[in-house]
Amino acid sequence: MAERTIMDPGTPDCRSAGRYLWWLVTSQRGRIAVGAILGSAWMVCLTLPPYVLSRAIDDGLTPGRWDALAGWVGAVLGIGVLNAWLAIMRHRTMTRVRMDAAFRTAQVVVLQATRLGAALSRKVTAGEVVTIGFGDAGVIAHALTITGPGVGAVLAYVVVAALLLAVSPLLAAVVLLGVPLLAVLLGPLMGRLRGAETVYRARQGELAARFGDIAAGLRVLNGIGGKDVYAERYRRGSRELQEKGYQVGAVTSWIQALGVGLPTLFLGAVTWLAARMAAQGDITAGELVAVYGYAAVLVVPVSLFIEGSYGLSRGLVAAGRVVRLLTLEPDVTGGDAGLDAPASPSVLRDPASGVEIAPGELTALVSARPGESAAVLDRLGGFIASAATWGTVRLGDVDRARLRERILVADNEADLFAGPLRDVIAGSRDPDEQAVERAVHAAMAEDVVRGLPDGLDSAIDPQGRNLSGGQRQRVRLARALLADPEILLAAEPTSAVDAHTEATIAARLRAAREGRATAVTTTSPLVLDQADTVYYLVDGSVAAAGSHRELLREHPGYRLLVSRDAADDDDVDNDADDGSDDGADDGSDSGSGDGAGTGLEEAVR
Repeated sequence: MAERTIMDPGTPDCRSAGRYLWWLVTSQRGRIAVGAILGSAWMVCLTLPPYVLSRAIDDGLTPGRWDALAGWVGAVLGIGVLNAWLAIMRHRTMTRVRMDAAFRTAQVVVLQATRLGAALSRKVTAGEVVTIGFGDAGVIAHALTITGPGVGAVLAYVVVAALLLAVSPLLAAVVLLGVPLLAVLLGPLMGRLRGAETVYRARQGELAARFGDIAAGLRVLNGIGGKDVYAERYRRGSRELQEKGYQVGAVTSWIQALGVGLPTLFLGAVTWLAARMAAQGDITAGELVAVYGYAAVLVVPVSLFIEGSYGLSRGLVAAGRVVRLLTLEPDVTGGDAGLDAPASPSVLRDPASGVEIAPGELTALVSARPGESAAVLDRLGGFIASAATWGTVRLGDVDRARLRERILVADNEADLFAGPLRDVIAGSRDPDEQAVERAVHAAMAEDVVRGLPDGLDSAIDPQGRNLSGGQRQRVRLARALLADPEILLAAEPTSAVDAHTEATIAARLRAAREGRATAVTTTSPLVLDQADTVYYLVDGSVAAAGSHRELLREHPGYRLLVSRDAADDDDVDNDADDGSDDGADDGSDSGSGDGAGTGLEEAVR
């Protein structure tokens, strides 16, 4: 795979929404400067035709000097061509400014999501991340338009005032006082818009998260009869969002109406005053035309003032949401010491539970409460602050990048991104054909590949929604095995497959991971029988350790727990007719295999 060059977005200024917008500006100073120059030149050039027309009337048309008239008409044509070129270049430059800001914001959001890692889902909903990465990024990008035509509008306003001053100090005073008056009238509306927009954006993120939850757990909801409950909650939330949208729309409609109406009234007032002055002989016919032209041109910068204020107000709201996401911190704040990991394979210890993961061994964690054994893996993987050690080094002091290179926690609910199955399994690695096939074989996922129309080239939906629960689980396991970490910590890697498939996966997992440390959480005797060491956890601590058969003989609680699971496996095995995971997949979608069942069931209850 060819190496991809990714632009470094830089370090955003997250001290406030305004500082974040300013960071976006300073990140592309040159382009912004060009946009401001082109926008200013374009806006100032708009003020030139009225002056040239006035000269054409007073110096050519009125005295009948056709050569002078032709010269001024040619000047009007030349200014028109120049202005058209400036408008094209200004638009192109500002488009690049907006795209840079949007993609830079999307990049920092993605990088922050990566930095948060497992803590992301606990700190912010997926819907909010999507809303920020796409919706808010676009709003922020639009707000930067003020750096181009917005700067030009200010300059054009000054130029028009100066030109009118040469015609009439009274007209110049009207212009100089009229525009600030418009800003004063719109100020309160901008404040109301910012408040309404903030509430609307927050509710929008919440509703998007709820919709994603429903889509991901639709099978579960159908199975437990909770579809109508969740549908009603979504409808209620949608109505509430609609009301907030109406509030935003009401304020926006007033701003846009005033943005069109006030400049028009302003134009009418200046034109009426200039017409009276022309009728009284205070100004010439050409100057009357020029004043009308100046006032008409002034509508553009005034409208841009209003539009820019509106865009800036919305941009500050969107930037505030981005800043809140960017200021979140991972659960683990260690790693600042930047210590090197042990040079050679070493024991991974969790003092809180007493679990030790020895190099080259397959270790299993058994608990009646799956959350307790999963918490051990999180501590040993460095996702939760703890006193865990790796050899003689405290795990929290190891450089996080090096930690992630050598220790992999394979979560049973890890995301599956959309794309060809080969890339889904390969992740960020070069999808070597033979390596992918070995990982697929070890995870016993050959039937998943065969069952798809284009094999490894088949498109996988986001979260693997076009796969069953057992298929998703085996694809996740294949991805973890292809990564081939020094230490693999896998949570319930076979919970969504039938007994025949589980027994094969257990044997292949042991063979594929020979010579490297592997730890799994499970209560399946088929997997436990392959383990070198089994830790039986009670209340999150090791109650006993040994081989699976030793624990069966010596600990009744362990025997009761895994024997019950064995009975369940026998039932599933008897139902399976061809060694596939069809019987288990249906169940997985309402349990751990899908990842949505638990939360949805609790919510319905």
